[in-house]
Amino acid sequence: MVGLGAMGLGEPPADYGSIAAVGLFVALMCACIVVGHLLEEHRWMNESTTALLIGLGTGTVILLASSGKHSRILVFSEDLFFIYLLPPIIFNAGFQVKKKQFFRNFMTITLFAVVGTLISFSIISLGALGIISRLNIGALELGDYLALGAIFSATDSVCTLQVLSQDETPFLYSLVFGEGVVNDATSVVLFNAIQNFDLGDLSSLKFLQFIGNFLYLFGASTFLGVATGLLSAYVIKKLYFGRHSTDREVAIMMLMAYLSYMLAELLDLSGILTVFFCGILMSHYTWHNVTESSRVTTKHAFATLSFISETFLFLYVGMDALDIEKWKIVSETYSPMKSIALSSIILALVLIARAAFVFPLSYLSNLTKKTPGEKISIRQQVIIWWAGLMRGAVSIALAYNKFAKSGHTQLPSNAIMITSTITIVLFSTIVFGLLTKPLIRLMIPTRHLTREVSTLSEPSSPKSFLEQVTVDGPEADVENAVGIRRPTSLRMLLASPTQSVHHYWRKFDNAFMRPVFGGRGFVPFVPGSPTESSVPLLAPGSEN
Repeated sequence: MVGLGAMGLGEPPADYGSIAAVGLFVALMCACIVVGHLLEEHRWMNESTTALLIGLGTGTVILLASSGKHSRILVFSEDLFFIYLLPPIIFNAGFQVKKKQFFRNFMTITLFAVVGTLISFSIISLGALGIISRLNIGALELGDYLALGAIFSATDSVCTLQVLSQDETPFLYSLVFGEGVVNDATSVVLFNAIQNFDLGDLSSLKFLQFIGNFLYLFGASTFLGVATGLLSAYVIKKLYFGRHSTDREVAIMMLMAYLSYMLAELLDLSGILTVFFCGILMSHYTWHNVTESSRVTTKHAFATLSFISETFLFLYVGMDALDIEKWKIVSETYSPMKSIALSSIILALVLIARAAFVFPLSYLSNLTKKTPGEKISIRQQVIIWWAGLMRGAVSIALAYNKFAKSGHTQLPSNAIMITSTITIVLFSTIVFGLLTKPLIRLMIPTRHLTREVSTLSEPSSPKSFLEQVTVDGPEADVENAVGIRRPTSLRMLLASPTQSVHHYWRKFDNAFMRPVFGGRGFVPFVPGSPTESSVPLLAPGSEN
């Protein structure tokens, strides 16, 4: 009893303010799930818009209850966002992606996500330097205008992806999805490069070093993600934790995925790219090396963690939009018209910058395509343009990183930049998000959806491997199933590089990679387990 008394038995065990804050967020996320379920048949309101509106409503209630003193119960932290919330979202994106569609359109995705982001960054930065500098909002330096270009080049395609379907529009979905993920990585890498770049010593050599550092970050981040994914596959295949505990299999997959992200951050690389490609490699090799129960568990566990993180982010963005501290600073320093003008100018620059690369780069991409089905139609280009107009949590996190310290700011010029970012995120997500479904239904009528399903659809990934057994037996070749001709000459290789690379990669994968790292076709053997020992061997070419 003395020991218990010394430990403070009967005293408050923790800060009740923190418990109340976490409890409120949990209750709000439950409300988002319930409301999202009720609106499932009427998809005009997607989960992100629902969470934003619930966050706005809650912030208003807190603001009124506190007599206008504050509207939030948690202070925004870039560390919370980048270390805990973003990794499960990006990893699940790589883990669930249809790899065939993604890599089949990889050159177009890279063109949009890298070259397009650089074009968007240049237009927004130059526009901000030429127009916003005339508003006299404060002492902004060249680095601030360049940072604005990186902040508002980060797209958020969640609203569009919630309306598009991988099965109905696989080609369009892969372009929007792939560009969104690589674009986030490009924007973050670009933002960090600007932060570390000495703008006072500009020269051609410094610019080349900047480009070289940018390419190094991309290459090294991708390599680290691939290496971590392969290491996880090899360890699980050799040690096979499932013979004793499937919990260990699930735990080692989750921890190694998170480890890849943290290693990238420690090495000053792009954690987004690293964990994304780690997810792709894990779904291609590691996921097939574990027991069937672990496959079902990991598939739903990763998706659930991603969903919770996204809901939490949009809830917080909605609540933080009413942060009275920053709005007071802005209202006391600037007129309402100046705030509206700043947000309107940035939004206009986003619209122009997006159009400035989507349509020209789509034209260039179409020049390399041989068949009309591979080309990006004007209707699809409009949807791709629209999908990238929305801004989200990445833009807010970068804005806080640049213009605030520990979630607070006292400089009016910094405060108006943060409030403008929040305004644009709210406006683009709610207004553009609500118009996404009718736009897509207008651009892609039902008859086109049916046609695309019949010609381009493929199984989801990861999916129960029992559903992937080919009708032609183990010797069936995926190239024959989708009508891809095997390259027999250099001329054919140049004429259809994507299909040719896929064919040679498949041969290399089957001959060298899968024997070492496992993957589809590897059946873990558990003595006395009829479920595992009776699983049929799948065709090596049936990978999605």
